[in-house]
Amino acid sequence: MGDPQRRFRDCLGRFATGVTVVTVAHDAGVHGATVGSFTSVSLDPPLVMVSLDRRSRMCDLLTGAPSFGVNILAAHQEDLALRFAGRPRPADAPVSWEHDAAGPRLAGAAAHLDCVPWAAYDGGDHVLHVGRVRGFSTRDAEPLVFHGGAFRLLDTAPGHHVWAGTLDGPADGAWSSGTAALHIPLGH
Repeated sequence: MGDPQRRFRDCLGRFATGVTVVTVAHDAGVHGATVGSFTSVSLDPPLVMVSLDRRSRMCDLLTGAPSFGVNILAAHQEDLALRFAGRPRPADAPVSWEHDAAGPRLAGAAAHLDCVPWAAYDGGDHVLHVGRVRGFSTRDAEPLVFHGGAFRLLDTAPGHHVWAGTLDGPADGAWSSGTAALHIPLGH
């Protein structure tokens, strides 16, 4: 049967996730950590959540930090995911940062969210950090995806989309014009 905790982890690994690097500025510079447990929480107010191992340095740094960033990695940034997970490769180049008023963000990320701490909750061996998004930016880039213990790429070849052949897709007219009402801008 094996170790129940390992089996549970393998079960959770069947859920594909995006890959993020959470960043926080502190006295010694910038610290980042690769985090797969990231999710949106609310549109109004705009809230996101990251789950951090309570024993991690990032968890300590984020507790009491005035702000933090969430960098949604692009498909070409596997090396950064490994670096910030503590597994740098020997040929790793220096990290390129984009510094601005929103705090440190990784150059070339698919998206970046600038957050202020909103709340923190006990999550067993993790702490669930909720941040209020005060700004964000996006690039036209495919995301880095993690599934089954490995990095994956999305299949974005023309004609290979989830709706192909179902007659339920937006291109087939199956969605009403009211669908647009589900897209709410942050504008607050």
